[in-house]
Amino acid sequence: MNAQDPFGLRSKFAIPNSHSRSARLESTNTSSAQRRSPAKTEDSRRSEPGYTSSAAATAAEGDPKDEIMSFTVPKNLPSFNNPQRELENSHWSSSGADHRRHHAVSTGPAHRIGAFFEKQELPMYKDKPYNYSYSSRRRRWWSRKRFAFSALLIFSGLLYWYGVLSGSATAAVERRISDRWGFSEWRGRDRGPQVDWNERREKVKEAFTLSWDAYEQHAWGMSRAAAFFSAGDVNETLGCDEFWPIGKSGRQMAPGGLGWIIVDSLDTLMIMNLTSRLQRARGWVSTNLTYEKDHEVNTFETTIRMLGGLLSAHYLSTAYPEMAPLEDDSGSAAGGDLYIEKATDLATRLLGAFESESGVPYASVNLKTRQGIPSHADDGASSTAEATSLQLELKYLAYLTGEANYWEKAEKVIQVIDDNGAQDGLVPIFVYANSGTFRGANIRLGSRGDSYYEYLIKQYLQTSKQEPIYRDMWDQALAGVRKHLITYSETSNITVLGERPDGLKHALSPKMDHLVCFMPGTIALGATGGATVAKAKLQGPWGAKQEEEMRLARELMQTCWGMYKVTKTGLAPEIALFNIHTPPLLEADHVHALQDLDDDDNAAWRADYVIKPQDGHNLQRPETVESLFYMWRITGDETYRHWGWQMFQAFMRYSAVDGDGGFTSLGNAETLKYFYLLFSPNDVFPLDQVVINTEAHILPRFELGPLFSTGWTRKPRDEHGKLVRPPRQKPLGDAKPGENKQHTEDQLGQQKNDQGNANDAGPMAAGAGAGAMPGPPPPTTTLASTQTLVKTVSVAGAAGAEEAATSLSPSNARPP
Repeated sequence: MNAQDPFGLRSKFAIPNSHSRSARLESTNTSSAQRRSPAKTEDSRRSEPGYTSSAAATAAEGDPKDEIMSFTVPKNLPSFNNPQRELENSHWSSSGADHRRHHAVSTGPAHRIGAFFEKQELPMYKDKPYNYSYSSRRRRWWSRKRFAFSALLIFSGLLYWYGVLSGSATAAVERRISDRWGFSEWRGRDRGPQVDWNERREKVKEAFTLSWDAYEQHAWGMSRAAAFFSAGDVNETLGCDEFWPIGKSGRQMAPGGLGWIIVDSLDTLMIMNLTSRLQRARGWVSTNLTYEKDHEVNTFETTIRMLGGLLSAHYLSTAYPEMAPLEDDSGSAAGGDLYIEKATDLATRLLGAFESESGVPYASVNLKTRQGIPSHADDGASSTAEATSLQLELKYLAYLTGEANYWEKAEKVIQVIDDNGAQDGLVPIFVYANSGTFRGANIRLGSRGDSYYEYLIKQYLQTSKQEPIYRDMWDQALAGVRKHLITYSETSNITVLGERPDGLKHALSPKMDHLVCFMPGTIALGATGGATVAKAKLQGPWGAKQEEEMRLARELMQTCWGMYKVTKTGLAPEIALFNIHTPPLLEADHVHALQDLDDDDNAAWRADYVIKPQDGHNLQRPETVESLFYMWRITGDETYRHWGWQMFQAFMRYSAVDGDGGFTSLGNAETLKYFYLLFSPNDVFPLDQVVINTEAHILPRFELGPLFSTGWTRKPRDEHGKLVRPPRQKPLGDAKPGENKQHTEDQLGQQKNDQGNANDAGPMAAGAGAGAMPGPPPPTTTLASTQTLVKTVSVAGAAGAEEAATSLSPSNARPP
């Protein structure tokens, strides 16, 4: 008997030494029977007839292995008569893995995974459970703790699902990206005099090309899987409107596609001189793009992306023919007016959204029926930012075509919004299309409020500063921002542009959307008109107002950069909150704001940023790099370029899809375009010659000319921006017969004379005095045309009619 295996459970000699199949089966069946039932103890066998001890039986048989496997009964033989023994036997026989396998049903993942790795073996000692390991050297490591391993495997899967264990994969992708792009350590300082900005611009171009080619390969024709099942045939007409880089597929938002990505990227292809890719994109627009589709689209998105993209493509192809030149884009060539034709067709359909009672556009429109559709949320109200960010596109189209209808529809919206008399120029974020009145009192420059303010100053610049009414509205709004929304963080006095969710009379919220980061660049643009600071000072006027605005622009730019700098990835959150003073400090408190963000990981300023889990995602939005572009061009401070380079590297590291998928969420037409322009020479689209719409489409500045002028004037306001209600006129019954009729005719005659004088004086005089000024306004401010008067009455109702009627009173007009 084997001294190491007294019960014969592991020794191969316990199995009949036969190589026949029947012997092996018998041996197997015997082992199975032993596993299914508790083994008999030595005590129980002693009572059976013919019992012979194991040692005696072995000696009698004359086992040939006795010479090397002699056995002596141990001196300290355990008692098999102890009642505790039977209890142990029962316990171990009922707790083994085999017993569970044969007498219980288990479908849990832990059991299934454990069974997969399980090696069928009997226990070394029956005192130990069946899953006890007899040798760590001979048994496979996964069999030792199979259930623990199964649990660990499931737990690890959950951790990977939530991104905890994905660091190694991310690091591998990062290494490949770093090798591909030649990045230096992104958090390091690379501000030496040897920086080659043209080389960095080429890196941006390469990123765009990679992203564009991924779209062409996987979403222009069809997905890889679809191509496989169709023998590789690619449908050139597909042109998906959405692209999913990770899944390497896309989808159309309407049958046949609307070309959202293609049209949105036309001017980017031109700017980067990607001629062959532009040729194919233009061909798709020419042969496949049609807007005759029974499909509902968002009025705002379609205007800024589709209409803006077509208009920008027209401008660049005609004003800059050296950029990705195509023969078809020549004005004299057949098809040279392609972009204008498509833009006109689209704009005519979009005008259906403006057919509301007030003239404020509905949130959506059906392209085929041209029927405006109210918002499906927010009680049917339109977003204020969306309704008031259509003007640059429609006015430029009016200038190109000579169709005044586009112009009138666009400026009417701004008039209705302004006639509400919002305090200090700060408007709520929702407006009802039918009534033209605001919904709620939420004031913010983030989502649904942002581009209203952006388009005020850009409308002024678009028409070569010939419509000062928009400059006055911008100045009033910016003063309101500084008065009500600027505050400072508690620890380091970081400048914060907050919100007033319940109105200006209620609490200030220290919340900044990433969308708010358009403001630093826009403030600088308003202060200099697009010229450099040095040039603006020479041209004048320049004073304390402009200096204060540039100071605020720099402070907010640093705050937006801090959103990136504060995170480990170098990517900003969608929303950041700040720890601020209690009560909040305002700009009027003359706070000394933080001037620099220390690189130290333990710097005090980091504690002022609060990023909540639900806000910690990054959508590769363009607002910060947009402002960096403006700040670099206007100030000449290369710090803003270096910040942009660090941002670009972070985007590449964390948004690149492994393989040929391009980048997740990284916009072709906007974010990469601003990076490209940031690293380009300053003579590429000088800011004092162009305006850029809110989707980064480049449009030219132009003069009003004889066809166009500002068709409305502002109502008088007090020093707080609130509307001034003129005194009531005498009731008609108190006047002598014919007195009121004659008075009205005289007033209308005076109005015509005033308008004629304004037109003779040029477009600048037409908007003179249109600002939000306290006290009685000049005649051009209070005297509206008869047509405007009628429209104001129909929009504003009884109260508005009273204001419009009394505005013709001579007591409100300043003497000439």
